Amino acid sequence: MKGVILAGGLGKRLEPLTRITNKHLLPVYGKPMIYYPIQTLVDAGIKDILIVTGGNHAGEFLRLLGNGSEFGLKAINYTYQKGEGGIAEALKLAEHFSDNDKIVVILGDNLIEKSIKHYVQDFSKQPKGAKILLKKVDDPERFGVPELKGNKIIEIEEKPKRPKSKYAVTGIYMYDSKVFNVIKTLKPSGRGELEITDVNNEYIKRGEMTFSVLDGWWSDCGTHESLLRANNLVAGKKEL
Repeated sequence: MKGVILAGGLGKRLEPLTRITNKHLLPVYGKPMIYYPIQTLVDAGIKDILIVTGGNHAGEFLRLLGNGSEFGLKAINYTYQKGEGGIAEALKLAEHFSDNDKIVVILGDNLIEKSIKHYVQDFSKQPKGAKILLKKVDDPERFGVPELKGNKIIEIEEKPKRPKSKYAVTGIYMYDSKVFNVIKTLKPSGRGELEITDVNNEYIKRGEMTFSVLDGWWSDCGTHESLLRANNLVAGKKEL
């Protein structure tokens, strides 16, 4: 199984911090943000990793990470996303890299406390489809929110004003090779982007979506508040 880290975008919500560097290179406690999703994949047993980046600072990833030897990797793959076309458009750039294998996708600003190895192992046994990880949050309206019925997701709504559950779809997704065919059928949303929620809803319609609730804490780093929260959570973990 292969891993894809999506680390493009301009990070406008984090200005002025992102005027001089990519959001995913900002520090979180003692390391650049991008270190954490790389380590998450490596800890899950995934050693074949692609980083999708973009903007004016893409070269800094290569300068920082090199071939990934710091993480015990033989190489890291890189590709470039022009503009801001959404998460699904960024993922589309990984089609050649995936080579018809299953993939684990993680957003470059998502930090977690515990290993996802057992979720990845569960998905490896799943004959087809997709798997997402959910987390109960106080502010679900900031995220994609699943409507749940028993052990099934009925639908995911993006940033709803009236969330149908207290759960957020975290930025960790697992897909079979059909995901790229799904992306090719998408039309841009009102934001002009190809939405990952539309990808997930297509798998739900097909009855091929599973989910688990993530153990431990989880935080994105998309706003100044969540970036501070992530720093505090990582600092607390280091002090244990």
